[in-house]
Amino acid sequence: MARRSRAPISPDAPPGTTRLSVKVPAAVSRARALALLDAPGRSAWLGELIELRADDGDRHLVDLELHVSEQTPRIAFRKAAYVDVSPIRAEPFGPLRIGISWRAAGLAPLFPVFSGTLVWDEGELRLDGYYAPPGGGIGIVADRLLLNVAARGTARLLLERIATAMRGEAG
Repeated sequence: MARRSRAPISPDAPPGTTRLSVKVPAAVSRARALALLDAPGRSAWLGELIELRADDGDRHLVDLELHVSEQTPRIAFRKAAYVDVSPIRAEPFGPLRIGISWRAAGLAPLFPVFSGTLVWDEGELRLDGYYAPPGGGIGIVADRLLLNVAARGTARLLLERIATAMRGEAG
């Protein structure tokens, strides 16, 4: 009997949200990671800067995507999203951290909203935070049954986009 993948239930999660934690390898030097995660280098993975915010962060318009099929023909869903990023927090030898959040650019109530932290540490990129599925209580149930797969897939593809830019590869 196959087991269903379920979203982790976290006692510290804000009500109506689901914890999201995804990581991918990003084996680059700390200097390279810093160059791509700091404000001037972000355009390599975030694209169009549309607003500098009062808190010194910035807002980008990004196509977030989810691959439904890896076979040919490859099927993917794309959704324009506003991605807000804060200034980088970096200790001299520790991890690099950036506050990051996103929401759909159109029809926002129909799509999840995410808020968390993007971390580069020792050759690994990690995204940790919480997202609120659309649809209130019904959305939470649907998320536990299926939608969390889409949320994790979207987060993983964003991290892979960043890791590819860090390696200097075409995306």
